[in-house]
Amino acid sequence: MAKVKKKFSCQSCGVVHPTWNGQCNVCKQWNTIVEEIIERPDAREWKQDTGIVKTNNSALRISEIHKLVDKRISTNNNELDNVLGGGIVLGSVILLGGEPGVGKSTLLLQIAISVGKKVLYVSGEESQSQIKLRADRILGSNEDCYVLTETNTQKIFKTIEEIKPEILVIDSIQTLHTSHIDATPGTVSQIRESAAELIKFAKETSTPIFIIGHINKEGTIAGPKILEHMVDVVLQFEGERKQMYRILRSSKNRFGSTSEIGIFQMQGDGLREVTNPSELLISEKEEGLSGTAIASTLEGVRPLLVEVQSLVSPAVYGTPQRSCTGFDTKRLNMILAVLEKRAGFKLGTKDVFLNITGGIKVDDPAIDLAVATAILSSNINIGIEQNYCFAAELGLSGEIRPVQRVDQRILEASKLGYKKIFVSKFNKITNRKSDIKIIEIGKIEDVIMELFVD
Repeated sequence: MAKVKKKFSCQSCGVVHPTWNGQCNVCKQWNTIVEEIIERPDAREWKQDTGIVKTNNSALRISEIHKLVDKRISTNNNELDNVLGGGIVLGSVILLGGEPGVGKSTLLLQIAISVGKKVLYVSGEESQSQIKLRADRILGSNEDCYVLTETNTQKIFKTIEEIKPEILVIDSIQTLHTSHIDATPGTVSQIRESAAELIKFAKETSTPIFIIGHINKEGTIAGPKILEHMVDVVLQFEGERKQMYRILRSSKNRFGSTSEIGIFQMQGDGLREVTNPSELLISEKEEGLSGTAIASTLEGVRPLLVEVQSLVSPAVYGTPQRSCTGFDTKRLNMILAVLEKRAGFKLGTKDVFLNITGGIKVDDPAIDLAVATAILSSNINIGIEQNYCFAAELGLSGEIRPVQRVDQRILEASKLGYKKIFVSKFNKITNRKSDIKIIEIGKIEDVIMELFVD
């Protein structure tokens, strides 16, 4: 009888240890090392258990290889297609991660229903009745969409052999397990082996696969880091559950750019594509209200305008408060220090609250000037004109620094009817034929004189 192979692996980082330890030597986490059986003596490959037709793996000249990358399947969802680089590539494996409840399963179920191809939706978390209830809520139907509730990979491949789907959806990889490894579902070895079987199946049959992945408390996809290296595309679905907007980003894409993003709005009947997010992120308000400014920012390569709200009030307690929603608190402290040192505003004894409307998070330095003007507007209680917007970075010496893709920002502001945009005079603007008036400034004092001094 052959000997059973075992190993001791860390469930946090995936490093293999020769013996059991209380603490992992690499990630320094305690009680994460478990004993796992690597492979049973009678383990077989998945393709020996199924009759699925596979492609030829013999060596070919590069000139003889068919360019399957050009053959893409449209998802009938423009936002997702843009993030993927134009559609789904045959044989690609796409990993989708995100917070619980953000809408990962809803998005892929919508794609499964609307893509117009034969799809097998495999769920290890919900029953078929639960998925049917969600499908009815989405208000869509597709006779070629099949639902399977199974976690064993060998049984899944048996069903694939019978149905022969054109697209496979796995929800989620952490629930799957293979009979080849005697370990609990969700462990590092099970995730790695189950993903390896799916990837091998995708490459040999040219069947694209969507895989949903859970994330851990650090915000990264749970399981071994090698999982992200194995797949072709890694997508991250972001957004607060209590907010209506969702942003789909690509952190890895072998078939397209990683700078594209998709924006969705969560509604009662599913996720709706947002083609012009600027109009939704800027709220209607009374004229003359202080503490608000419009910033022209970039999400990926898409320009959009967001509203920055600020409230400055005398500190009730000894230590003033600094609170941010959707913006980096450390950068807010830097902007406050510049305003106090370079512009002469005494903000050290005042509470400052800052909010980016719409529930999105912005890390673009081009909104620095909008943040500074919103704070000054609230501090002196003078409103900024509603048709003004800002696109510039604020330096430590009070200088207004240039930002990238300023022409796109100006064009977006002009499309939405804004009359003036404040940018750095050091920007190289190529297109000055737009209807918007471009105000070029060099330091924060110039902005104050333009906005708040008659």
